[in-house]
Amino acid sequence: MVEAIVALDVATMADAQALVRRLGGACDFYKVGLELFAAEGPEVVRWLRGEGKRVFVDLKLHDIPNTVRGAARSVARLGASLLTVHASGGTDMMAAAVAGAAEGSAESSAEGETCGILGVTVLTSMDAGGVEQAWGREQVVVQGEVERLAGLAADAGAAGIVCSGHEAAGVRARYGGRLGLLVPGIRLAGGATHDQRRVMTPSAAAAAGARWLILGRAVTGAADPVAAMAAVRAELI
Repeated sequence: MVEAIVALDVATMADAQALVRRLGGACDFYKVGLELFAAEGPEVVRWLRGEGKRVFVDLKLHDIPNTVRGAARSVARLGASLLTVHASGGTDMMAAAVAGAAEGSAESSAEGETCGILGVTVLTSMDAGGVEQAWGREQVVVQGEVERLAGLAADAGAAGIVCSGHEAAGVRARYGGRLGLLVPGIRLAGGATHDQRRVMTPSAAAAAGARWLILGRAVTGAADPVAAMAAVRAELI
């Protein structure tokens, strides 16, 4: 089953609460990213859990293994279902995150699954030229880089990776069910791409093997977010 996650890309708790209440029963899984977590901290995760919502904490951690382990433990202790780290941090760092998440989930007062660690491969805001510039590489093939980093995540015992829908089918073919695929950059047909370079519709991403879809402005920027969620779910049937 493909799960749809709505991104709370807002600046304050009040804005987040307003959006969650507006969507009501149309969504039970939310992403808390850097902007909101930096402004409100763990309290926003606690509030969402108190409302009966599942939470994906998208912090894209990248540090020495011991530091990442401690951070993953703290996030999992809040009852988060998913947490991101950068796959480019390497196998040891991701394995430390997996261990920390297991520890934190065991200590959490919230009942639920163990917090899954997702390795971020190549950001959907980047294309091959951007990767070449940032990583000091020549003639990068994004698909190849995503699959290489996916291998590190699999070796580390991560629950999955973050990649665009364009790389999903290749990763699925190579790694099968070892990795769940979280796909951002989801847009309804005809929707604006904004700052994303590699986007895809919900149905296309699901067909490519996505396990989770991140819905940002396609839902939160819609005149009727509930109707937009319904349109997404209709594509996933």
